[in-house]
Amino acid sequence: MNKTQLIEAVAAKAGITKVAAKAAVEATFETVKAAIEAGEGAQIFGFGNFSVNERPARMGVNPRNGEKVQIAAKKVVKFKAASAFNI
Repeated sequence: MNKTQLIEAVAAKAGITKVAAKAAVEATFETVKAAIEAGEGAQIFGFGNFSVNERPARMGVNPRNGEKVQIAAKKVVKFKAASAFNI
């Protein structure tokens, strides 16, 4: 499902226009993104948890020539689905 399909599904389920559904979906995404950027993470009950993980710097290998390469530390977003998704 892509963003357009999500907006259409929300509009159909909620009985609202696609314009209103688009505004709601985009506001939700922006709010979650802002919480993650602030380092708070986001817990959406029944859906899942978004959190920030820090990956330490490490050594890697260039597969083309076998040279060792330093990979910088970085922050990544982690998502853990709620138990309702256990299929």
